[in-house]
Amino acid sequence: MPNRRAAALACAALLLLALSCSALDSARPALPGRLDDATFWRLFTELSEEGGTFRSDNLVSNERAFPDVLPEVARRASPGAAYIGVGPEQNFSYLAALRPRVAFIVDIRRENAALHLLYKAIFERSPTRAEFLSRLFSRPLSKHLGPGSTANELMEAAAVGIPSRDLFTANLADVRAQLAVRHRWPISDADLAGMTRVYEAFFDRGPDIRYSMRSGRRGRPFPSYAELMTAADAHGVAGSFLASEEAYRAVRDLQARNLVVPVVGDFAGKGALAGVGTFLRGHGLTVAVFYASNVEMYLFRGDGWKTFYQNLSLLPTDGRSVLVRSVFQGFGPGYPGALSGSPQVGSWAWPGVPGAGVNGVLWADPIEPMLADVARGAITDYRGLLARVK
Repeated sequence: MPNRRAAALACAALLLLALSCSALDSARPALPGRLDDATFWRLFTELSEEGGTFRSDNLVSNERAFPDVLPEVARRASPGAAYIGVGPEQNFSYLAALRPRVAFIVDIRRENAALHLLYKAIFERSPTRAEFLSRLFSRPLSKHLGPGSTANELMEAAAVGIPSRDLFTANLADVRAQLAVRHRWPISDADLAGMTRVYEAFFDRGPDIRYSMRSGRRGRPFPSYAELMTAADAHGVAGSFLASEEAYRAVRDLQARNLVVPVVGDFAGKGALAGVGTFLRGHGLTVAVFYASNVEMYLFRGDGWKTFYQNLSLLPTDGRSVLVRSVFQGFGPGYPGALSGSPQVGSWAWPGVPGAGVNGVLWADPIEPMLADVARGAITDYRGLLARVK
């Protein structure tokens, strides 16, 4: 009899706990379907830290293998999914796969925020992929392009299009009007100047624009914008946000609803990621995918990795949350191989394995087990981080 009474009391306690948690969740304000302009700008300005520098001009990604990890990203989709990323256009392909409720692009470089504001305006003003590319590179594209055009056809048309300085000037004015007049955002002269520099680079280099090292170091064959947009996985499935009109529209819809928020922030900083976490928790959202590129490699060159994992532990995650990282061979001493996200996520890839070369490979690493390894001291350097998946 006492055992039954104890069991009944335990069940009652669990029921009360479940009801209280449910009440707590329902008390959180749901994220609206669209962030108003004032909220978007407040998040951008209040979450951002002081800008920093990086050794390269990351106007374009250098990760050709991203299509391999997109199925893992897509499997994390849920009604409460949020996305955090870093860097330039590769984020759009992850967004097209995940379709999150909200996305934050956190990068130490102020110019990356200017780049994403430029992209935002171009997305909003471009109903189709062909119009998007025409505006991005300031060159007219063939009128024969349509909803069924492949990414290859689009990029071929962009390659033969003749850049127009008049079109560039008109497009830049349109971008500024879209941001400062329609959205009424008080963009600083410095950010406008950064936006202009970025846009000039796309105008000058066209679809052949590439990731570049500020040191001018050569020898690494970085892929062009066109090569990234036409990249496919091992089965030949194209993966970029320009691979289909549907994928493009998914990203454009997020941009039109102010749900892709750029933030200036250091992964090892004290404000940006913590602020993003507070916002997500306040709306009952979970980080489904954290795309970190190869930032961890640089953080392990000092003690920044410790602060980053502390920041990561403050984000709302669950058992399905993953960190997507890229690993390159030859970027540092003592790292004998790379990690491959395809065909089996988390498998070890040694030098000479297809896909594990200078273009990098990507790995979806479950966040909570990784943080548990950090907490118990199993990860103390970059090599140890990578060796977990041998």
